[in-house]
Amino acid sequence: MPKRENISMSVIRRLPRYYRFLNHLKSKGINRISSKELSEKMGFTASQIRQDLNCFGGFGQQGYGYIVEQLCDEIGNILGVSNGYKCILIGAGNLGQAIASHLSFETQGFSMVGIFDSDPDKIGTTLNNLVIRDIRTLEPFCQEVHPVMAVLCIPRSAVERLTDQLYAMGIKNFWNFSHYDIAMKYQDAIVENVHLNDSLMTLCYRISDQNSKQN
Repeated sequence: MPKRENISMSVIRRLPRYYRFLNHLKSKGINRISSKELSEKMGFTASQIRQDLNCFGGFGQQGYGYIVEQLCDEIGNILGVSNGYKCILIGAGNLGQAIASHLSFETQGFSMVGIFDSDPDKIGTTLNNLVIRDIRTLEPFCQEVHPVMAVLCIPRSAVERLTDQLYAMGIKNFWNFSHYDIAMKYQDAIVENVHLNDSLMTLCYRISDQNSKQN
């Protein structure tokens, strides 16, 4: 199997889509599928699919295709969906509440072990079966529980100080919903930045572009 560092991030970012789609096929009782059929359903070329999957070893057989459940399990193993990495969420406002309530961290490789906020009205209440803790208790909690990832749903003005605190405690992995660039300061941190505004503006562009071509 090729070394992971030789695999491009564009390939890595396509894996969750393969995994999600294969899970859908599995739920419908589909046992086998060819790269051509996958390409027709997913919008990738068959060659692209084969190249992506070959980065991690050969999963299909020429003339037979892929066994859906096996390929789904293999991609799940590559993604590490069963690792159960301990994570915390900081910021139990509207965004944090939505993320904690509606995303299944347990099926995506993580286990949510703590939620923190500074709002006295939120502290002590329950969110997704976890009691929201006072942000001032963050350090002793992390020393005891040892989370490895933090979900940041806090204003940009508060991110730098909290990131410094988390990094000093050994947390170097972040799912970042703020607009603060953590990697600029901590180059060894693993950061996934989520910019909802960028996604919305990209959608706006695509709609505008399609309308301009039709007029």
